[in-house]
Amino acid sequence: MERGRYRLRTALLVIATMLFIADVGVAEGQRVDLEIWESFREALRSGGMADPERYRPLHPSLRQPMMGFLEEIRRTAKWEAGGTRPEVFHVGNRVHYLTSLTFQRGDSTETGTFCFSLVLEGGQWYFQQLESIFIRLDKIGKPPVSSFPDLSDVRKVWIRDEIQISRDVRLFVDLSREKGVEAALDWFKDGAGYALQAQVWVPFVSPDRAFILYVCWDLSNLRGEPVVLEKLTDEEARVRFTPRAFALYNQTGHLKQQINIDDYRRLFEVVWLDRARSAGWVLRIAYDKEECIFEFFKQDPESRTEAKGPNDQR
Repeated sequence: MERGRYRLRTALLVIATMLFIADVGVAEGQRVDLEIWESFREALRSGGMADPERYRPLHPSLRQPMMGFLEEIRRTAKWEAGGTRPEVFHVGNRVHYLTSLTFQRGDSTETGTFCFSLVLEGGQWYFQQLESIFIRLDKIGKPPVSSFPDLSDVRKVWIRDEIQISRDVRLFVDLSREKGVEAALDWFKDGAGYALQAQVWVPFVSPDRAFILYVCWDLSNLRGEPVVLEKLTDEEARVRFTPRAFALYNQTGHLKQQINIDDYRRLFEVVWLDRARSAGWVLRIAYDKEECIFEFFKQDPESRTEAKGPNDQR
């Protein structure tokens, strides 16, 4: 009996020792994680991330965009002492820090959550990636699984647009290289089909007004872009909205590497000019900071030309 009690006490002591060692190891790992984070945070806050050698981007073309994004954060973030303690994830030699930051823009403040990814090499950390979109698929549990962590509608609309615009830009660049810029732009003209959609899906008003109203419905409900119909008559219309396309260009790392802003803006405008012309409207496009203003004027029927492009639905 006494020998059994001795063995039990010994086993419990071994378990307690192992748990203690494990706790010490976890605590030590957490301490190192926070030291790395504080080192990165101080380098970012003080301007030390202006050194290109501190980066190990996922692709060489992302080095300059990442440097630009971090500089923007350095200038606008409110650097409070200590800051928010980040959530830490280890994946191989990468360490991901999930944290919230508050930015000062003029008289207003804005808070967002970001994932900062660092790479550990030879006892040193290097910056790799910054993301404001992250999907918590690490929380799905064991299969079989039929429900997955979701994102807000705003985030999902952004993702859909980023995927589609990335494809469009890649196609535009390839076509421009092969057939020239004008031929590439022609490929994206879908005005005839768009005007027909407006006419058949909005049959309760005149075709001219149907087009303007369909544009507003499309921007607001399909694309999720804030839009205001400021004027609508049989001869004129004015629509003000905030296109996501230009925010995507400014905030993603890859688009600037593929297309310059002039061609990007022209691609955006050619599509809408062709749609308006196909519906019998002359369109003038203006910009006011992040907003875009579409001014429509009735087209002279004799000067109306048919839109051409392989995407037209005839």
